[in-house]
Amino acid sequence: MPPQRQVYLLDPKSLSPETIAVTFAKTSRSPQTFRQIAAELTDEKSAEFNEKWVVGYGHASVAEHALLHLAVENISRLAIECLESNRLASYTEKSTRYQKWSPEEFFQPVEIEKDPALKALYLRTCCQLFDGYQQALTVVSAQAAQENPRQPGEDDLAWERRLRSTYVDVCRYFLPASSLANVGVTMNARVLEHAITKMLSHPLEEVRTLGEDMKKVAQTELPTLVKYADAAPYLETSRNTFSTISIPQINEAGGDWCRLLNVSADAEDQVLAAVLFRYGTQDFSNCLSYVRSQTAVEKQNLANKLLGNLALHDIPLRELEYATYTFELVLDQGAYFELKRHRMMVQTPQELTTGLGYATPRRIVSSGFEKPYHTAMQTASDAYKRLAEVNPYVASYLVPNAYLRRVVVQADWRTLYHFLCLRSASNAHFALRKVAQRMAEEVKKATPILGSFLKVNPQEEWHQLEEEYFA
Repeated sequence: MPPQRQVYLLDPKSLSPETIAVTFAKTSRSPQTFRQIAAELTDEKSAEFNEKWVVGYGHASVAEHALLHLAVENISRLAIECLESNRLASYTEKSTRYQKWSPEEFFQPVEIEKDPALKALYLRTCCQLFDGYQQALTVVSAQAAQENPRQPGEDDLAWERRLRSTYVDVCRYFLPASSLANVGVTMNARVLEHAITKMLSHPLEEVRTLGEDMKKVAQTELPTLVKYADAAPYLETSRNTFSTISIPQINEAGGDWCRLLNVSADAEDQVLAAVLFRYGTQDFSNCLSYVRSQTAVEKQNLANKLLGNLALHDIPLRELEYATYTFELVLDQGAYFELKRHRMMVQTPQELTTGLGYATPRRIVSSGFEKPYHTAMQTASDAYKRLAEVNPYVASYLVPNAYLRRVVVQADWRTLYHFLCLRSASNAHFALRKVAQRMAEEVKKATPILGSFLKVNPQEEWHQLEEEYFA
């Protein structure tokens, strides 16, 4: 009689992360059960195994079985960008949409400590931005309350919850990148080592010391797997080399804020051929030739069979990943901070500056707070330019969420399907709703068959969102 199927947990309360990783690693050469393997291991034996096989021989996949949950508190949103730049990890952070910041919740970089004038400028600018934020909360919330009166039987808490997104979403444009936040992080040891390496190679002292702190904390549970994480000269050299190359401006500055730069060749044919290949017996060239021989109507019918029956929470087949799209976007920093959470995309942002100007929410204008808003943005820009002469990376701390940022994004259709559905929904922030609707429009133009199956909010268009929410 064959052995019976077993499914069970290796309890992290009784086994260290490194021991769990070694237990799984040993199954490739041991006939024993996981329980038997784990019973024979100690923390010392696990460390020896990892030292030899993971560190010595480079079998890094073993480290993926060692998982840590890290609580990171009171770091700047600028530092969060580096921390959250790792694709295979999970993050949950303090939200600018659902929480409010108090006036003292901003980071003070050590790089300006030795220059009293720069320090004074930095502190004064942050205080002015946070003061504008607090005033805006009062003014804009009053207008929101007037436009959205309390409903019968609605208590204070329910009314505030309903109003909050209508004014906090707007007031967050004041908040600079120095704003402090908490982040819950779940990473395996392999990703964590790479994350620490990137942080230790970062130009900001805050991020480097964060990397040191995370390494120290992680080593209490992973004494072997992250102990060799260190700064990477390759990362530092790449940054220093390419940031100094001056590129002449050939094309006219400005242009469209959303451009579809590239679509993979024969994107729709490739997807349909890949599905036929998966479920058929012919080689790929025959499948592709068959698809290319079909009429547009016949291809649409194939696509209907592939995507027409998708339920709300169904995930499309992986073959949809053969269609890829590359966009260049210009969006405000607040919207970018939400975009970056979609880590299955390839995202290349430029450094955060004030050079591209800023967005102005229409509600700021209609509430009568336009002049203080523009004053605050100009103050931030002047301070950024002054500080950037000394250290452009530190100057980024002063850039508010309102300022625009350029980013190149590459994503496959399967990833876009999820992103565009989620971020075009009526409860998404209006800045990213506009981006999602515009991206969907470009996908539909480039690949009309696949684009017809995108689940975007049909009640809005990006032109409408731009007119309704931005001055």
